Amino acid sequence: LVSRELVLFQASASCSESLDNLRPIIRLILHFEEGDLEVTEFTREQVFPLIHQYIDGELSHRLAVRLVSWGLLPRFGQSRKEYPELECDFFGKHLKNPIGLAAGFDKNGEAIRSLAKLSGFGFIEIGTVTPIPEQGSPRPRLFRLIEDEGVINRYGFNNDGVGRVQQRVKTARANWQSDFAVLGVNVGENKTEYDTKSNFEIGVNSFAAYSDYMVLNLFSPNTSGLTLTKSELQSLLLYVKEAIDVLHLASRPKLFLKISPDLTDMEKRDIAQVVIDSKHGVDGLIISDTTMSRPKTLKSENKSETGGLSGTPLRQMSTECVREMYKFTSGHVPIIGCGGISSGADVYEKIRAGASVVQLHSAIVFHGFPIIGKVKLVNFF
Repeated sequence: LVSRELVLFQASASCSESLDNLRPIIRLILHFEEGDLEVTEFTREQVFPLIHQYIDGELSHRLAVRLVSWGLLPRFGQSRKEYPELECDFFGKHLKNPIGLAAGFDKNGEAIRSLAKLSGFGFIEIGTVTPIPEQGSPRPRLFRLIEDEGVINRYGFNNDGVGRVQQRVKTARANWQSDFAVLGVNVGENKTEYDTKSNFEIGVNSFAAYSDYMVLNLFSPNTSGLTLTKSELQSLLLYVKEAIDVLHLASRPKLFLKISPDLTDMEKRDIAQVVIDSKHGVDGLIISDTTMSRPKTLKSENKSETGGLSGTPLRQMSTECVREMYKFTSGHVPIIGCGGISSGADVYEKIRAGASVVQLHSAIVFHGFPIIGKVKLVNFF
């Protein structure tokens, strides 16, 4: 039954109207996708292999965002259950738990309220958003590494642009409830439009008033040409800080930099020296983005595809990057650990390395939303 309906999904998903008409079928499938933790292994071992067989990676991603935007996913199970011992404070905000959703899942802010209310995450991050809409790289551009529980993507910042995404964020933030997850917006620059400073000025001007924190995606390994020297980084951050200052916001969003694990030792040290200096206005780091490197342990057929690698194969490399940046900043700059997290043990590993809270994304590809409940259930503190 499930495989037959998934074939129907693939045949119909190219049309938004068809997706709307498939809601009854989707509800049936969701009973297999979501459930108590006892169903988590069934989801991973039985349901997701069917999804991976019949639906390509990008279509599966798009369907997942649509399901969440409808409020259909996650709908059941333990992912939304909260535990008082996991509550924490970070960047001046109270979090229900230290598990966040990394940028890349909801690039265009299509499912903000559902994610904030229903997903079980303590904080969510949308984007990356650029000033002008980007089509991204030619397809195919997303590849699952099944045997390795990894993902390679070369999306290239495909998004709807700040105009459309800002409107969605404004709409979502109306009547925002106190028990919703904290919201972050990740912004980047277009490949050809504007100069770097103007790109990020447009980004912060568009979202600073509506977000709890903002992320400058300056070092993405997935988009060629995005490199900065130390002096260029200093100049850009001062420019962005001034752009936020002139808005005179009652509640100023915290500012984070997201960095690549592929940076050289000198580049990491330079970044550390810059962000330690409070005059640059950086409140924290997100470590790390995807990697262009390929561990020799990879087994999957798609391991040689070009693009940024995430998921389990990135875990050790990202953790080491967290450890290095914690050392280079002497622990004075808060860190969000990201990369290869799919268990409570992985969370604890990142925290031991120097992270205060963590994000995940790729784990959902292989475990679905039940992974959130599974991670929270483990007492990793």
